[in-house]
Amino acid sequence: MTLPKFVFGMVIVIIIVSIWSYLDAASWGTILLRGVICAVILQVGYFLVVLAMVLRSEPKPAQAKDAGTPAAGTAAVVPGDDLTPKGSSH
Repeated sequence: MTLPKFVFGMVIVIIIVSIWSYLDAASWGTILLRGVICAVILQVGYFLVVLAMVLRSEPKPAQAKDAGTPAAGTAAVVPGDDLTPKGSSH
């Protein structure tokens, strides 16, 4: 799910919770509190879903091939002539 879809859905859910609270004759403070609690619960849920998707994803073939090489965790060797700054001297 993309972020804009999530934000749109979250706003709709908060509006529904607010209308439900208003029809339940809740005070304005209670309506605001319920909206904030609803937003926090939705944000935590979204974070957990994204975290689960990242943890369950498998590395791509190019990433898996690079991870198996012995030089994967070592620093790259830079030639001496590449150490001179390029571009504007400002």
